[in-house]
Amino acid sequence: MYLSVSVRIVEAACKTRLNVPLEDFIRIVQRGGGNAICMRASGAGVTDTPERLDSVAQTIAAAGLPVTMVTADYDVPLNNENGPDSLRDISASLDVATAFDCDLIRICMKSNEDIEYARQAADLAAQRGIRLAHQCHTTSVFEEVDQILWVLKEINRENFGIIYEPANLMLNGQSYGVDTLEQLAPHIMNVYVQNHRLDPEGPEELDTFCRGPVRFHHLYLWEEGGVDFKKVFAGLKHIGYDGSFTIHQAQGIESLEEATQYVARCREFFDDQMSSDRAG
Repeated sequence: MYLSVSVRIVEAACKTRLNVPLEDFIRIVQRGGGNAICMRASGAGVTDTPERLDSVAQTIAAAGLPVTMVTADYDVPLNNENGPDSLRDISASLDVATAFDCDLIRICMKSNEDIEYARQAADLAAQRGIRLAHQCHTTSVFEEVDQILWVLKEINRENFGIIYEPANLMLNGQSYGVDTLEQLAPHIMNVYVQNHRLDPEGPEELDTFCRGPVRFHHLYLWEEGGVDFKKVFAGLKHIGYDGSFTIHQAQGIESLEEATQYVARCREFFDDQMSSDRAG
């Protein structure tokens, strides 16, 4: 596996802009020891001109940082009622992925009515050698493991898969260990990580389709009491996953120095987990 860093760590709460210039974020990843970048529309996406996309892509390439995935429009990460709209016309998202020489796009599905559009979008993406993936996510049709597997079977496209995300599986009351990873393994195209601690009195709340509102605390990746990352790394090793391990924690960092330190700490955490897993 290799360490990718999402622009989300410096993204504003609105999810439509970054707290630092994108060029600074690229330097943050470099200095912090990241191997790749996960792009979102807050950094560059379908609302940008081809000229800006090309300019950003050249800057990223010059830094030697591949783009592991693009989330090309704002509504997908906002996970709102307009999230699935890009499936109706996937061409703009495909253009963004192409500009970044990236073969993976994150999409959003809110109901089974989106399945046929997902098939059509996947067929168009396949013509350009691009894959589509949906994150294990609250208030989507990718909440529960059995549901995820059913939807994937219905879409039935080799270039359509999932983004394994243990914190969201936990929020949805699902196992995220070896048992689940074995079932999801043929479909995993990316790994996202953030850390939450479940608490009925917690300060944060997300709604779910499967179990209603769920309250929790945000934790740093290396803090205990939330996601069991030893279980995550052991499970990923068990299924032979060797792709991107993406830091997707919503930090809202506004300082270049703080963001660089955060990425460096995530790098240390990642290396420690990898070393511990190898030793085991």
